[in-house]
Amino acid sequence: MTPDSSPDGRLERALACLRGLAVGDALGSQFFVPVNYPLLKRRELPPGPWQWTDDTEMACSVVAVLAAHRRIDQDALAHSFAHHHDFDRGYGPAVNRLLRLVREGGDWRELAAALFDGRGSWGNGAAMRIAPLGAWYADDPEQATHQAEISAYPTHQHREAVVGAMAVSAAAALAAGPGGPPSPEALLDGVIALVPKSAVGAGLRRARDMLDYGDASTVAAVLGCGRRTTAHDTVPFALWSAARSLGDYEQAFWTTAQVGGDVDTTCAIVGGVIAAGKAGTPPASWVEQTEAVPGWVTAVP
Repeated sequence: MTPDSSPDGRLERALACLRGLAVGDALGSQFFVPVNYPLLKRRELPPGPWQWTDDTEMACSVVAVLAAHRRIDQDALAHSFAHHHDFDRGYGPAVNRLLRLVREGGDWRELAAALFDGRGSWGNGAAMRIAPLGAWYADDPEQATHQAEISAYPTHQHREAVVGAMAVSAAAALAAGPGGPPSPEALLDGVIALVPKSAVGAGLRRARDMLDYGDASTVAAVLGCGRRTTAHDTVPFALWSAARSLGDYEQAFWTTAQVGGDVDTTCAIVGGVIAAGKAGTPPASWVEQTEAVPGWVTAVP
């Protein structure tokens, strides 16, 4: 049995994935607040409601563009990012400036290419927002990977950032595939086969070799956990954590959050990949505490 490839079926999967991403992002962001540090160690929830960050806001644009165009349209995506850009959601300074200039009429192609002395951004922003695209293309992981590559360029044009987005999208597509969650080995092997040679790819191969490690902190010490906010410092650990807990959202969240680092982003990636599969729905009480997805996501003109 193949995943439903109708527009309605694709959108349903993408929205479910978006909710999982939003919960991971919003709850993860609560643990940047020092008063909540002891709660994290005890795996206790902070008081709600939980507000999501730029991770979810940009993921909302990904889903909105898919709903409207049924594929990634780069111009539509760039302008959705710029139009819905909320400075207070925690964007990095380079993307804040880029989106402001796009909103003022600038060309995203020139602006994104010029970042960081013409190298482009290798941050984790293209990866953190992309899991719903993988869920949308659950019937075609290769297309999920290709569309993720296209989706990265409006803000992130460095090879590592692009490959990071490709890897997360591929993981979500594979997690949402038929027959229930794949094995951890199958998930990471499938992702590795779909991404090009890169530092992200090398990190994924190390993650595959560490699947039998029980201590997430040890794994994060080798792979990184987003402290440098780069794609290759974020994506391999996030996909290691997701692979080990497919079908168990709660376990995946705590494993990811307790190592620290860029917790909202690693938990957004993990939450999106886990929720892409039907067995990975976040706890209903967590969803209730999380800021709702905005109505404009599905308001197709």
